[in-house]
Amino acid sequence: MGLSALGIEYGSYILVGCIFLLLLTGQPLAWVTGLVALLFTFGWFGTNSLPLVTSRIFGFITEYSLVAIPMFILMAAILDRSGIAKDLFNGMRVLAGRLPGGVAVQTLIVAILMAAMSGVIGGEIVLLGILALPQMLRLGYDRSLSIGVVCAGGSLGTMMPPSIVLIIYGLVASVSIADLFVAAITPALLLLAFYVAYVLFICIRNPQMGPPMSKEEMAQESIGSALKSVAAPLFIVLVVLGSIYGGIASITEAAALGVSAVLLVSLIRREMTFKMLQDSLVHTLETCGMIIWIGIAAAVLVGVYNLMGGNRFVSGAILGLDAPPVVLIMVMMLILLVLGMFLDWIGIALLTLPIFVPIVIQLGYDPIWFGILFAVNMQVSYLTPPFGPAAFYLKSVAPKEITLKHIYTALLPFIALQLVVLGTILFFPPIATWAIS
Repeated sequence: MGLSALGIEYGSYILVGCIFLLLLTGQPLAWVTGLVALLFTFGWFGTNSLPLVTSRIFGFITEYSLVAIPMFILMAAILDRSGIAKDLFNGMRVLAGRLPGGVAVQTLIVAILMAAMSGVIGGEIVLLGILALPQMLRLGYDRSLSIGVVCAGGSLGTMMPPSIVLIIYGLVASVSIADLFVAAITPALLLLAFYVAYVLFICIRNPQMGPPMSKEEMAQESIGSALKSVAAPLFIVLVVLGSIYGGIASITEAAALGVSAVLLVSLIRREMTFKMLQDSLVHTLETCGMIIWIGIAAAVLVGVYNLMGGNRFVSGAILGLDAPPVVLIMVMMLILLVLGMFLDWIGIALLTLPIFVPIVIQLGYDPIWFGILFAVNMQVSYLTPPFGPAAFYLKSVAPKEITLKHIYTALLPFIALQLVVLGTILFFPPIATWAIS
């Protein structure tokens, strides 16, 4: 008797239970998902069902949009290893001025510019942890505020184009990635505005939380040197986003142009070395390998689950709730928030979106709008305990006296701000869709 005798309801419970039980063993998500996928493929459909697996793998790895991902990751890897971001942060000192909390605001602005250059998150948090956190602590900034600014600012890459999160969403949901990029700009800037407003409110109310810089430190940077330090990042942003929004290049072509721009800037600055390029390529290979393996396993699992009737079961369960459509969207957001506490965003996207997006369309909502909600939700997942990646990225470079408990406590106000923005976009969809309507 095969697993199919259990029925789709109990089969779904067992499938989810197997995934979480195996994750508790510490195995990577890709192996866990792949093992469960094979178990249910052969257990549900029999030993002759191998073509189900191979067809799903082939369909995933031949997706053209995936080509953009290694390009953007390579961009981020080269940026992390060059001095472009460091010079940008130092040059922006002149903009901080004598404003209370000015260095924290400067850090957030640098974070959004770095996000617009690469769209990759982990490297930004590490870089800001190396550059910005020590400076804020040295200037007497409140520790929790400094930690929160670095982690929340470094996570803006989930929202700001060219976001890898949006590329994966567009790939899975079969919607225009260019439209997602256009729609994401306003919510990303809104989130940045919330962060800046919070920092200024806290520091103006209590200047000891973020003391202004002294005249001596301000004098270290002139307007001319500040503009020079901003020139290279703005050039890279213009090449990537300008080519997309100007209709000059597709997302994949823009990614290649971005890598070319970063290489050119690094060569002009005489920072490009064989070792730096080799390290960047190895990092890109490792990161892409992780994404591809998770993608393959998730594609097989979702494909098999749908053939089991899982998509109809989940759709019927959600649509069967006696509630308005907006409440059903809120239920999906809650599911994503809970999953975000335990799973990597890539796994969440590839496991849930093939089921959620058709329901969203059936409810009459715009999948582009839902994509922005998903990106904000995944930004929350970067900060939430117990497995929020932002905390671990920062802990790897933070002073030894800063513990994970300190980091997670510091992130709570910023998680609250993210949830406010999530709710705002949920109840006021034109914030995300006005630019593409």
